Amino acid sequence: MSQTSLPPRSESRGQTKQQPTKEHKPKKPKKRRRALAVFMGVVAGFLILVAAVLGYLVLKTTDAIDTIGISDNEAEEVPVAESVKEKPVAIVLMGLDSRSHGGGLNTDVMMVAAFDPVTKKATVVSIPRDTYIDVEGYRGRKANSFYADFYVDAKNKGSETEEAQAEGKKAVRDVMGKLFGIDIKYAGTINFQGFSDVVNAVGGVKVNVDMRMKYTDSQDGTVIDLQPGLKLLKGEDALDFVRYRKSNDGRNMSSDFDRGRRQSEVIGAIVDKLTSLGGATKVGSVIEAVGDNMRMDMPSKEIKRMLETYYTVRSDDITFISLEGAWKSPYVYADETSLANARAALQEKMGE
Repeated sequence: MSQTSLPPRSESRGQTKQQPTKEHKPKKPKKRRRALAVFMGVVAGFLILVAAVLGYLVLKTTDAIDTIGISDNEAEEVPVAESVKEKPVAIVLMGLDSRSHGGGLNTDVMMVAAFDPVTKKATVVSIPRDTYIDVEGYRGRKANSFYADFYVDAKNKGSETEEAQAEGKKAVRDVMGKLFGIDIKYAGTINFQGFSDVVNAVGGVKVNVDMRMKYTDSQDGTVIDLQPGLKLLKGEDALDFVRYRKSNDGRNMSSDFDRGRRQSEVIGAIVDKLTSLGGATKVGSVIEAVGDNMRMDMPSKEIKRMLETYYTVRSDDITFISLEGAWKSPYVYADETSLANARAALQEKMGE
């Protein structure tokens, strides 16, 4: 009787099979919750790390920008509606050879850039250094001598260095504005060391070295030695690539127009490096490199707005134009068609 009161063996086996099943089901959600908690922890940790890096970059960038531009305490406040975030802006950028044995105040690299905040596109015109420029209100001379002449003139009249620099920039803004028929609001100077530092900060640039470049100058310490072909160039080599004029024997020569094209190629490569995923982490180092070597008559707050507005720009968003012309010693005379095309491109970007 006692045996018959027990459940049949088959039922017992059935319960035995079902029991683990019922106990096993609740364990899966626990594992999922545990995995989800780990995943969320990793995400949170990553976000904290990103926030820390961004915070560091902001502080680093702010310090550099305050060095580059006019202090917000000294500059006139620019309303947001009139700022670079809302309206097109034109800037002239000049490269100075400020090395210990360099060329001093002559602006061997000159570019006029116009930016459109709506399309997030830009037009950049390179002006050959020896271009003869004769506009109303100024004596005709080479493009690269305007800054130096007005700087020296201001110094001779007793101006401090910063005031003299401001006079030089003001003259170049006015001259280039009249040449291209646009309002150029700001001007900046960057020395050759800054150019090299920026290239190094992005890990070098890949460019096509278009000829054998070999040249030495014991007076200013120049040693250029580049082989032709597609090359990854670091700072000094990239600067040599941009500056190269001729070999010591005079055989391999390049013109101002060749140098303008190379400048555009290097700048485009830098822009693409900065907008790539890997380049985003280098932004702070790049701005720091620029900050040590560049000075602009733009308020620091406007420089920050420029970065916020155009940080996604790629080389495809920039139209590079080299002003063409003919060499007739000691000047380059701009081709009228080339000048007209450059004017039209800049004016279109400015909405004029």
